[in-house]
Amino acid sequence: MADQYSTLQKDFYRESGKWLSTIQIWKKCINPNLHFIYILRKAQQSGKKSLPGIFWRIVLRHYQIKYGFQIYPETEIGDGFYLGHWGSLVINPKVKIGKNCNIAQGVTIGQQNRGGKAGFPVVGDEVWIGTNAVIVGGITIGNNVLVAPNAYVNFDVPANSVVMGNPAKIYETKNATESYINNKI
Repeated sequence: MADQYSTLQKDFYRESGKWLSTIQIWKKCINPNLHFIYILRKAQQSGKKSLPGIFWRIVLRHYQIKYGFQIYPETEIGDGFYLGHWGSLVINPKVKIGKNCNIAQGVTIGQQNRGGKAGFPVVGDEVWIGTNAVIVGGITIGNNVLVAPNAYVNFDVPANSVVMGNPAKIYETKNATESYINNKI
């Protein structure tokens, strides 16, 4: 059933658990997190050099500064994206994020420039990333992973795991994100 809905509707479903019309989505945009996701998705839908694309990228830049979200239209983000709180969030444009992912404030998902793990992270489906977590390098975060607040992750994390600490440690957990990721699409 979820296939009949747009990416934007799927993102907003994650917040409320209800399928919303366009007008209902606009009403929800009073929430800074949802407002930013709305603008980000519009910028992603529009061609980079088209008139709507230029417009949405200018609007996006304004709200990146206003809300503290540094997420770019080039970032590949799956359906059901959820930002838990607004403020200070950095995601490199070459990062790939799966569906049904939650990201809290203060998170950095970025590039590592040298060494064996140079590159950009790939984040799987149903990943919950806690406050002030840092994920860097050419690494893969598997599906159903909980990255605990303040964790520093610069290595691959297998599916069905909790990763916590600095330096981070992996704890295999079958239901790692159960009750953390609600209203899955």
